[in-house]
Amino acid sequence: MSGALRFVLVALAAVAGTAQAADPFPWPGGRKAAVSLAYDDAPPSQLDNAIPALDRHGLKGSFYLTLASDTLRTRQREWVAAARNGHELGNHTLFHQCSASLPDRSWVAPQRNLDTTTVAQMADQVRMANVMLTALDGRTVRTMTVPCGDTQAADGNYVDAIASEFVAIKRGSGGVIADMATLDPAAVPVDVPVDVTGEQLIARVEEAARRGTMVGFTFHGIGGDHLAVSREAHEQLLQHLAAHPDVYWVAPFVDIMQYVATQRSQAAASRP
Repeated sequence: MSGALRFVLVALAAVAGTAQAADPFPWPGGRKAAVSLAYDDAPPSQLDNAIPALDRHGLKGSFYLTLASDTLRTRQREWVAAARNGHELGNHTLFHQCSASLPDRSWVAPQRNLDTTTVAQMADQVRMANVMLTALDGRTVRTMTVPCGDTQAADGNYVDAIASEFVAIKRGSGGVIADMATLDPAAVPVDVPVDVTGEQLIARVEEAARRGTMVGFTFHGIGGDHLAVSREAHEQLLQHLAAHPDVYWVAPFVDIMQYVATQRSQAAASRP
């Protein structure tokens, strides 16, 4: 082997070693991944099934309330109790505006069509939802999930108008974060499980642990309602997470993203 070739190979090995030695994201307690268990739309099965299951396992979730949902009118005290027990109440707008022009959107009511709603109207709606949430839980620091992941109102991107008012916003798909360093807090991707097995859910959190990053789930119905996941699959995931507290940091999304912001600020301050 020539000296030049030996030098190149040694240099490549050094670069590879440096990449492998890069510090993983410093999750609390040396855990390997963060897990956000989020639930959208406020259907009854979340109060009936999801919250009791989380409470049995000592886990905290994030519930993104559409404030016009029936359960906010008929079961408001239960949402207040959930917040007092450590669950996050997040913003999912007042009326769940989505784009009716996209495929399979015949269910979007005309008065709740994002295509015909202005940015100013959506911004007012989101801000009013925050006021109503504060009336429920007394908190002012908030996260949001964008209904349907749709951001384009009649005259522009409405999320741009309100992003600065939130610690973080969930939108887009992906679930397991590839790189914490490049994560955009205003566009955090999520998995939206529907009719999946417990094994499939567990595989996602295990992937996040291998990467050293985080995974965000956005559930809807649990054992009923729309876009449902069975109670059994949900329970299997919770059992796995509760059995490995040294591996997974399961916390409300607002807590996770506040922690991420703090770590990023400290890392930036330490750079020469």
